[in-house]
Amino acid sequence: MNAPFRPAPGSSVRDLACRIRRLPPSCGPVRLVGVDGHAGSGKSTFSGELAGELGGAPVLRLDDIASHDELFDWTGRLLDQVIEPLSHGRTAHYAPYDWRARRFGPPRPLPPAPVILLEGVGSGRRALRPRLVLLLWMELPREEAWARGRSRDGEEQRGFWNGWIPAERRHFADDPSRPFAYLLVRQRKAGYEVLAGPAGTAGPDHSVTQGDEPPAVR
Repeated sequence: MNAPFRPAPGSSVRDLACRIRRLPPSCGPVRLVGVDGHAGSGKSTFSGELAGELGGAPVLRLDDIASHDELFDWTGRLLDQVIEPLSHGRTAHYAPYDWRARRFGPPRPLPPAPVILLEGVGSGRRALRPRLVLLLWMELPREEAWARGRSRDGEEQRGFWNGWIPAERRHFADDPSRPFAYLLVRQRKAGYEVLAGPAGTAGPDHSVTQGDEPPAVR
């Protein structure tokens, strides 16, 4: 994954989509874009809007790849079922997980497309970054994101969140994504703001640190 561009001040989702279309493919014929961030940070909503600006680009949600038994240990399955066939220009087939029934469903096809969005916590992990044309990070502190997620899911999912939060902490401590994001996405009252991320600003005067929290405001 190479630094493709820096966003201009005031860049919109439409601007981002235009720039993505001009990037070279990263996974066979596919421009694979990772949308990472803490659970509850708004990845799904943003990915849906970006996909629309990209003319209906497919969105592969990592909720379909993970499972109760493998919240984060799904790398091998994703590489085998999705990344490997796409990298050779073939249609991928993955079995989406049913979180209520606690089992994987029938295979679902994912044909190669000019752009595919990979959305979910861990989409920027080190095993996937070589296949990404671009890594985006939803810029929302983890405690705020988790509070939003808990409120969204309600009391029914309280037990799940009690297990998820420590698992997410362990994942990002071992395999952080934010330091490698070229772009940060902040949700505003109206739309989104796209900013240069740590990997997009690293240089002689900027260092990349291993953490997933925004730097403290001084």
